[in-house]
Amino acid sequence: MGSLATHFSTFLFLFPIGSRRLYSSCTLFLKNPSHYQSKPWFFIDPQLKNFDLYSLLIALPVAGLSDLFLFLSFSGNPSYRFSFFQYGTVIFIFWALLLLIILRESYDLFVINESFLFAFGGVCFLVEYFITGNGFNGVSNNVYNLGGYLTLLCAFSCLYLSFKPTTFLADFFLSSGMIFKGTWVLQVGLNLYTSTFGLKGCQQVKLLPNQSNVDVKCDLDEDSMRGIALMKLLFVWHAIVVIIACFGLFGLLSCREKLRCGEGSGPLLAKIDSHSVLMQQLPEFELE
Repeated sequence: MGSLATHFSTFLFLFPIGSRRLYSSCTLFLKNPSHYQSKPWFFIDPQLKNFDLYSLLIALPVAGLSDLFLFLSFSGNPSYRFSFFQYGTVIFIFWALLLLIILRESYDLFVINESFLFAFGGVCFLVEYFITGNGFNGVSNNVYNLGGYLTLLCAFSCLYLSFKPTTFLADFFLSSGMIFKGTWVLQVGLNLYTSTFGLKGCQQVKLLPNQSNVDVKCDLDEDSMRGIALMKLLFVWHAIVVIIACFGLFGLLSCREKLRCGEGSGPLLAKIDSHSVLMQQLPEFELE
């Protein structure tokens, strides 16, 4: 989490996955709400269309190895080395989750069922929650704590789906939480790690070897307090925009599904209905 590039790459991971999952879960729910069954990953046939899954299988190990390289090379402060090692471990845990999903889909293993995958995903998010923000204090710590609430939302949604996968609301919260996490991580990267979008009166975060905890350097305490208030306000705006967008997508998909169902109410359906009514009346004429 120590650069704008890291935050931007995290956004590229989370936002498309959350958007695709929200679209797939809403589509599946609207087709048959009474038989809705959530899935750890919504596969698309043919398998070549699951490009996002296979790209993550390549991208996540590269990101994890990059963190491990920083862990081995950053010799200035042991706490930073431990922090880089923690983030690399989280990446590899999610990579293991993807491998389990593929094994489940390819071989249909009884041990690796969907409940286990949701539970494992919840544990991954919990591990991320306890690691995110380590080594930061002040404004930076407050900003990362706000993102931690989204991580908890995703974790509890996964754990709830592990024993009740028919709950669409939990799946909706999981997808929305991932979208929210993606946009918020990008916002944090812009405000804390760039001078262009930095907080007023504060400098960008710089990892210095001689400090145990890092934060944005603000000239005055008022600048620090204003920065925290501004980030909380941005968090609320992100929440409003994401909620409107998610419910808007659900509404558009619902209208599309109603239009599809309405296609069968044309002249052909009227003829079929009239024919069925006539067939029902035939026995009455025979009795008379």
